[in-house]
Parts: sequence; C-alpha cells; structure tokens
Amino acid sequence: MNIAVFCSANNDIDPDYFRAAEELGRWIGENGHVLVYGGGNSGLMECVGKAVHEAGGRTIGVVPRIMEEGRRVSGYVDVEIPCEDLNDRKAIMMERADVFHALPGGVGTLDEIFTVAASASIGYHRKKIILHNVKGFWNSLVDLLDDLQRHGMTRGDYHDSIEIKDA
Repeated sequence: MNIAVFCSANNDIDPDYFRAAEELGRWIGENGHVLVYGGGNSGLMECVGKAVHEAGGRTIGVVPRIMEEGRRVSGYVDVEIPCEDLNDRKAIMMERADVFHALPGGVGTLDEIFTVAASASIGYHRKKIILHNVKGFWNSLVDLLDDLQRHGMTRGDYHDSIEIKDA
C-alpha cells in the first residue's frame, strides 16, 4: 500500500511529535508499505522518512523544484518525483497514495488535509485521511469540523473521509 504522510518540516517542536513520526514510519516500513511524502530533510518529514528507510521500507519523495534548488531533499528518499510547486506536489501525492496520514503540522499540512478532504467530498476519490491526534494536537481542528458539520457546511458526515486517531 502507498501511504502518504503530511507533517511538519520544523525541527523545534515537541519531541513527542517526533516519537509519533518515528513510530508511524517504522510501522510503514515493517509492514512493507511505501511512504509517499514531501521528501524534505527536516522536522517530522525527515524523521518519518528515516524511520521507514531504517525499517526496510521504501520512500517516494514528491519534491518541489524550490526545495531541490535549496538542497532540502532528504537522503532517505528512494524515488524522487520532482514537481513544479506545492499544487503539483498535492496532485501527485493524491494520485499515488492509497491513504493519507496527518501528523502534527502547520499551514502546509492543513492545506494538504483540506485539499484531500475537499476532493473526496465532491467524488474525486474515496481515500481516507487519518489525523494522528498526538497530545490533542488536532482537537481544535476537530472542533472546527464538528462546527462546520453542525452548520450544514459539510457534505454528509466528515468522519466518512477523516478519521481521528488519538495517539
């Protein structure tokens, strides 16, 4: 299975987030799955790629040109798919992945989550997004999604495409 992981590329964040990234990466590698991710060499992105690689798994890094030019590509990328920008990256990751996991992350991670969720809501795919709610990181997002649903702003039950996994 090809498993996409969205996550932070920042280094100065809670160590528990790194532990969660390592655990997920190890699980992906040990179970013979392929990681599809941003391919960056920092933060949780580097951590999950390294864990997959060290557990014997394979990684596919979808790397925007600006990251390549800035030499920010992880040494743990087995197959690099260059792309033009973040929109291309999301499209390629959606095409290549069977399921999406979101570890703690910032604006980029939110953009990825909502792009996948919006695409599912109008029928482009039926792939799941799993939010790894490490130490309640995604609680405010879940509250927002619940509120949107209460106001009738989601198509059906958002839980059909977004699963919350407390970690």
